[in-house]
Amino acid sequence: MSAAVEGAIEGIPSIGFSLLDYSLDADFSESEYYIRKITKKILQKKMGKGICLNVNIPKKKSGKKLRGIKLCCQANANWKEEFQERKDPSGRTYYWLTGDFINYDDRKNTDEWALANHFISIVPVQFDLTAYNAIPNLKNILDE
Repeated sequence: MSAAVEGAIEGIPSIGFSLLDYSLDADFSESEYYIRKITKKILQKKMGKGICLNVNIPKKKSGKKLRGIKLCCQANANWKEEFQERKDPSGRTYYWLTGDFINYDDRKNTDEWALANHFISIVPVQFDLTAYNAIPNLKNILDE
């Protein structure tokens, strides 16, 4: 996604695709159709300047087809990370990043809900991190 955000900042139509299957023999066959469809539509119609798409595709399940595409917002979730100290075969210490993904969000319009229900999630992303809703309150605080 970092490359897609950089592309959007530079005005290049950008999409980050992820298949949520981390195995070496991940099956991309079902996602190919959707990747082509989404890419073709976005390139034909154009997105707004500075916007890219974060597209996540659920892992293929035996006998279960993808249910389609959902336009979503990002769930309120994060990784709780920890490092495990380990030893390599030579006895040298190294650290392995592990952790748990925690979803605090139970809304049905989020990327996490879509993926859990076997939909492809699409979240439009922009780089501007300004908290616009905080500006009026901060103005009042600072003008006191």
